[in-house]
Amino acid sequence: MKKLFPLVVGYFLIGFHPVFAQSKPPRLIVRGDDMGYSHSGNEALVKCFKEGIESSIEVIVPSPWFPEAVEMLKDIPNIDVGIHLALTSEWDNVKWRPLTASPSLRDADGYFYPMIYPNKNYPKRALVENDWKIEDVEKEFRAQIEMGMKKIPRVSHISGHMGCTGMGDEVKSLIQKLAKEYNLLILDRNMQDLGVTGAGYIGPHATSAEKIESFSKMLESLEPGKTYLFVDHPGLDSPELRAIHHIGYEQVAVDRQGVTDAWTSPKIKELIKAKGIQLIGYRDLR
Repeated sequence: MKKLFPLVVGYFLIGFHPVFAQSKPPRLIVRGDDMGYSHSGNEALVKCFKEGIESSIEVIVPSPWFPEAVEMLKDIPNIDVGIHLALTSEWDNVKWRPLTASPSLRDADGYFYPMIYPNKNYPKRALVENDWKIEDVEKEFRAQIEMGMKKIPRVSHISGHMGCTGMGDEVKSLIQKLAKEYNLLILDRNMQDLGVTGAGYIGPHATSAEKIESFSKMLESLEPGKTYLFVDHPGLDSPELRAIHHIGYEQVAVDRQGVTDAWTSPKIKELIKAKGIQLIGYRDLR
């Protein structure tokens, strides 16, 4: 760590020099979330890397299609990969359970609860509304990290699914401890410390056309010398994905197909090239 410290300090000192920063192009992490929740999602995430601009993929380790995700990622060894820590199973028609015997994290049927935070559509079925134990959270997070690193050794970071890494100070402290212990980056809580700015669509983004237009506007707004993170969820408008939804988010297939369309759009790829935007992964932040 001592050897890295001067390099890190030097990077930030140079990076924030106004003249130097203006000469550097924007850097952008395009992060695709939720690999493992469906076969269609897995296919779309791989497509968005091979044919598009995606530069990082988050994998849900306890999800039903995780084994397929592991095999697919072997075929794209250049993609940055993170473990998307999960404490929910939010879809109505497909469920998954904790990797560990953690009773406080399970609903009456043994699955993860559908929500982390209170949701009027799922009364009393949010994890924070039930008697969860920090000991169970740590046990489960460790199991997910260790399984993920065993199956995908190049994992560079961890992130939180459905906001589970922000469930209070105890969990926030736990995440920092685990990231340090397993030598993994975590961007959910310390983006500013790593010099990263969150980016989002600028404008409507319900349809594929709207996503392409609003993503283009976002790209146009990126400033030289800065590093940005954009997060979304690629998918395919397939019969499988049309059957996956929860109350309040019914158009999953259409919405996530739009992400795939935007991230593989020739217009988007040409704009990134024209602006000299560098697509990077979390591992590049080291």
